[in-house]
Amino acid sequence: MPLILALDQSTSATKALLFETDGRVVDRESRDHAQHYPRPGWVEHDAEEIWQNTLAAAGQVLGRQQSRQGEIAAVSLTNQRETIVVFDRSTGRPLHPAIVWQCRRGDEVCREYLAAGREELIHEKTGLTIDAYFSASKLQWLVRNNPVIRARLRDGSALIGTIDAYLIYRLTEGRVFATDTTNASRTLLFDIKRLAWDEELCAVWDVQMAALPEVRAASARFGSTDFAGQLSVPLPICGVIGDSQASLFAHRCFSAGDVKVTFGTGSSLLVNIGPAPRFSPKGVLTAIAWTHGETTTYAMEGIVIASASTLTWLRDQLGLARDVPEIEQLALQVPDSAGVHLVPAFTGLGLPYWNAEARAAITGLTPLTDRRHIARAGFESIALQIGEALAAIQAEVGTTIETLHGDGGPTASRFLMQLTADLTGAPLRASQNPNFSPLGAAWLGALGIGAVKAPADLLAMPRDEGRFTPSADAVWRAARFAAWRRAVRQTCA
Repeated sequence: MPLILALDQSTSATKALLFETDGRVVDRESRDHAQHYPRPGWVEHDAEEIWQNTLAAAGQVLGRQQSRQGEIAAVSLTNQRETIVVFDRSTGRPLHPAIVWQCRRGDEVCREYLAAGREELIHEKTGLTIDAYFSASKLQWLVRNNPVIRARLRDGSALIGTIDAYLIYRLTEGRVFATDTTNASRTLLFDIKRLAWDEELCAVWDVQMAALPEVRAASARFGSTDFAGQLSVPLPICGVIGDSQASLFAHRCFSAGDVKVTFGTGSSLLVNIGPAPRFSPKGVLTAIAWTHGETTTYAMEGIVIASASTLTWLRDQLGLARDVPEIEQLALQVPDSAGVHLVPAFTGLGLPYWNAEARAAITGLTPLTDRRHIARAGFESIALQIGEALAAIQAEVGTTIETLHGDGGPTASRFLMQLTADLTGAPLRASQNPNFSPLGAAWLGALGIGAVKAPADLLAMPRDEGRFTPSADAVWRAARFAAWRRAVRQTCA
């Protein structure tokens, strides 16, 4: 049975995981990277640190598995999606810190384009909305404010990539400059119907098309790597996909109507809509789910900008407890939040509001409020936002979601999973596997090299899931969402 080495480059860390093709993890290693906040609302990563962490994490796994290196058939890659890097064509070294998907420095550019009436053009080609969440406004900010980078992009000595394209360039020592359709589709520069960079969109955002990577299928080959000399025989790179789409694939959501939610820093809900894109006028995004061979599968997506990061904020910034499990224990000590709501609009709100101006607030405080109620409100905010996003997606798809598949570290919290089932009204199957995004990339890599013949063959692979059935009635649910929306209106006022 061949092994796949999957690289998982997320918002907070870079992991290397060695998978068997049935999804079992043989070995894993992780390296955290620093989060940089140079100004309020700005978020950056050191792309050179990410590259060095990639080499270190992969090197540790490869070193421990020397006797099995001959069994490793490919390297796969999944990544944080909208984060963007500008780097040197000759060396691959970054020319500026990576601007992270959470960063709001593109807000002014987005307001300018919304006022100019650009939204319809951009939405009908990309399936996305004009928002600084996506890559193009970050790039335009960089071009407007950094004359050196502007000049280097125009003279061809600099390149633009999402994290996957940047790492592939480094891994292949500049031989391959490519991304996959899922990552390309998060930039506001890519026509998701033609599966190509769009000249008109690039002109709108003042982006040099020549600086953008080639676009390939997720299961395609992306060159080979020896991890900067750590291997005597290079491994093919095969299976490249954005992290949220990778988890959709790992859940084996292969049929139209299948839906998943990833609980992470933010949350992404994706529902498979089949081989043709559909567009929403109400803020639900249209996404490329994956491209395998000549076939592209599409999805509709709901974005929750602040999900599990809310609990981290309660721990680190508010000092509510020493760790997240302790925050959960506080939340379990009270039957409800006693009217307290935490609206985590730290960098705006996603679906269904798409309000970049909203800022976080805790509402409903009384003399009897204590940290237990705030802790519970933090957990409830995650489930409430997911419930609103799921309702918006269901309205667009036109069918009731029969089962919600969940993944991500917070699925270890039975409290949060039951709360999510109760507030969405959907049965929830929560994977106990914490490695769903890299698993999806690994399985696409296995398909690409022929170790797995067809996606249907993956359906027989084992599942490790907790099942949560809604225990609340519709009247309670409606009252909770009515109170939540009142709190959101206060936040957006």
